[in-house]
Amino acid sequence: MDVERVFHMSGGVGKTSYAQNSSLQKKASDMMKHITIETIQQLYHEVTAKSLGIADLGCSSGPNSLSLIKDIVEAVEGCCHRAFRPLPEFRVFLNDLPTNDFNSVFKTLPDFYRDLKKDKTERCPAIFIAGYPGSFYGRLFPNNCLHFIYSSYSLHWLSKVPPSLYNEQGKSINRGNVYISESTPPSVSRAYWNQFQDDFSLFLKSRSEELVTGGRMVLIILGRIGHDHVDRGNSFFWEILSRCLAISVSQVPHCLV
Repeated sequence: MDVERVFHMSGGVGKTSYAQNSSLQKKASDMMKHITIETIQQLYHEVTAKSLGIADLGCSSGPNSLSLIKDIVEAVEGCCHRAFRPLPEFRVFLNDLPTNDFNSVFKTLPDFYRDLKKDKTERCPAIFIAGYPGSFYGRLFPNNCLHFIYSSYSLHWLSKVPPSLYNEQGKSINRGNVYISESTPPSVSRAYWNQFQDDFSLFLKSRSEELVTGGRMVLIILGRIGHDHVDRGNSFFWEILSRCLAISVSQVPHCLV
């Protein structure tokens, strides 16, 4: 499967859209908000720049991304007022795979700018926001053009299905499962781990060339507490999904060829 061409969150703003079903991701972002704000404030004090380059990698199509940008802009504004420094301009790059619903994000920009201007007596900073489609497992931006990179709940998505999940006959070695369960062979966990190592190494190498000297990154990544390859905290939800899929498949009429 070509992940870059076909994979995306559910677009639009309907009941089943990512925009209406991303409160868990927002909660995680809010829990780490103090780290994000502290990091951007440290960056601004250490790096003198008239134009700040900011990228949100894996922005998706909901309201979370612009909410983050608003927090960052207001944090820098606070630093400027306290230090009596002029406001920089902001170059904001919203990145996700090409099939992402960027239009849903762009439609909310008028409200975003309106909220920024609300209750302000001084002029708002210049903010230039652009969509930047492409996989972050590789180069996305020119050398030394970004000051701050943010990615939340995105890096657990791999660049591809690990090839070693299939045997020589092309059959899955994790038969009967749609997740890593107690019956899953340890080789399945190793396959995902090896793919993650390859992907994350490429991610870091690419970002190191795009960040300016002294630039910062905040990465929020899903993990687990112990070394056991079975994630017991989430396995309950995966089991429900697995059973639902099995029932759905069993109810599909079989066609004779």
